[in-house]
Amino acid sequence: MKNFEKFHFAGQKDGEKILLVVRRHWFDILQQLFSVFFMTFFLFASAIALPAFFPVLSEGNLHALFIFIENIFALFIWVLFFLIWIDYYFDVWIITNCRIVDVEQKGLFSRDVSELELERIQDVTTEVEGVIPTFLNYGDVYVQTAAEKERFDFEKIPDPYSVKDLIMNLHKQRQREETNELGEVIREEIHKNDV
Repeated sequence: MKNFEKFHFAGQKDGEKILLVVRRHWFDILQQLFSVFFMTFFLFASAIALPAFFPVLSEGNLHALFIFIENIFALFIWVLFFLIWIDYYFDVWIITNCRIVDVEQKGLFSRDVSELELERIQDVTTEVEGVIPTFLNYGDVYVQTAAEKERFDFEKIPDPYSVKDLIMNLHKQRQREETNELGEVIREEIHKNDV
């Protein structure tokens, strides 16, 4: 497992250690970028083929209009690529020894940050559907909570079974710590009453 001691995030508590940072699987962004690759191919093919079939596009005002439209289309492709990359890179789930932080980027200027304390976890489910996700080992992890946000969704993440196991182990560890703390408080109260 990767060491995240040098990493920090806004709102990180004292003594809180990052155990895992998860982004969506690379195949997910590849699927989204397929449309960008197709449009780029179409852009270059039309820049070569259309003037060959319609020579009028190579002269005068129509040529300038054709180049303008090609450039607008190229700009649209670049913006689409940028939006896909931003969404992929800034959608992140951070698992610490205290909580899960879900950062969801929505477009360029909107971001939702949700957090879930480990003791509020009720259930963790893993879902891997299809041949490619099974072969490439990626899928979804759903964390059912007793918090305001009822479910945390880790969508299309690599190695979902190990992420599920990590979350469940952290949850069990947190429950043991709470039980031990409660036992200490009860023992102290009993000791005070005996004295």
